[in-house]
Amino acid sequence: MIVRMNVLYFLLIFIPITLIGHFMHLGGTLMFLFSALSIVGLAAVMGKATEDAAHYLGERVGGFLNATFGNSAELLINIFALKSGLIDVVKASLVGSVIGNILLVLGLSMLCGGLKHKEQRFNIKAVEADSSMLFFALIGISIPAAFFHTMTDSSIKAEELSLVIAGAMFILYILQILFTFVTHKSQFESESEETETEAPSWSLRKALIILIGVTVLLAFISELFIGSVEGMTETLGLSQAFVGLILIPVIGNAAEHSTAVVMAVKNKMNAAIEVSVGSTLQGVLFVMPLLVFISCIWTPMNLIFTPFELMALICSALITNRVIEDGYSNWFEGAQLLGIYLIIAIAFFIV
Repeated sequence: MIVRMNVLYFLLIFIPITLIGHFMHLGGTLMFLFSALSIVGLAAVMGKATEDAAHYLGERVGGFLNATFGNSAELLINIFALKSGLIDVVKASLVGSVIGNILLVLGLSMLCGGLKHKEQRFNIKAVEADSSMLFFALIGISIPAAFFHTMTDSSIKAEELSLVIAGAMFILYILQILFTFVTHKSQFESESEETETEAPSWSLRKALIILIGVTVLLAFISELFIGSVEGMTETLGLSQAFVGLILIPVIGNAAEHSTAVVMAVKNKMNAAIEVSVGSTLQGVLFVMPLLVFISCIWTPMNLIFTPFELMALICSALITNRVIEDGYSNWFEGAQLLGIYLIIAIAFFIV
């Protein structure tokens, strides 16, 4: 843990480099690289703060907090992308965030945790609730696309239907919070398990203050990051769809990536799953509707995804649900999830 954080903290040096590059009007590729590394460094600080906060608040609340602040980086990036008119990049990043969290993050967590612990168990009740919500979220994403791919003569606008569905998903997200943390809180308490304990170096107050400060700094760096996307794609010959599907989610969700893996290595699979699957649900039920609402300020964004994107989402949810439904994991199941993610990434890169 200490080694991991020390290494990632070195990336904070790219924050002043990014600012200098901005005033010197560096090319898009260099600015993309510098700002991306800055975001990863800030995500490392965010991961440390949320992990310390989890020590005081409990694994599930800590995982929820990590998902919230972890998604803040991606949310800010996408808001500035909407402002710049990069709607296709935003929609691709939303899909990439889902498959990245439930395949890449969860897969890495199971792989790294399984290499140290032969078998890891987690709260099956919490997993079942999250799995049900995940499928509901995918249904909400699929309905607009299915409607407009079949009803070609419909007088309903895609943006109007997307706003209604976004509202329904946002309401269900609020209800999920009430169900998880208020009315049925006891069902989601972690079962006793052998874990490696490590005293937090930051107090709860300090951790929360740092989280807020990092989020503010992320807002500025994210704007520079999005401003360099078009120049970088033109220089390297990459499609904006690939940048949105793979690069932005990986960079924006760096906090979840690192924290979930560390939790799994410490045999805290309840927290690792809450970070990965919980972040996915939050991304679909909160971040996605919020972006639909915010997009009305500039150019309204709809929730019409391509058949290929929908297939990737459905396949990712099915294999993830199959892996976690028994309440325990091992390194081979993690390798399976990573294999599916690699296949999807290669397919999107070729397309």
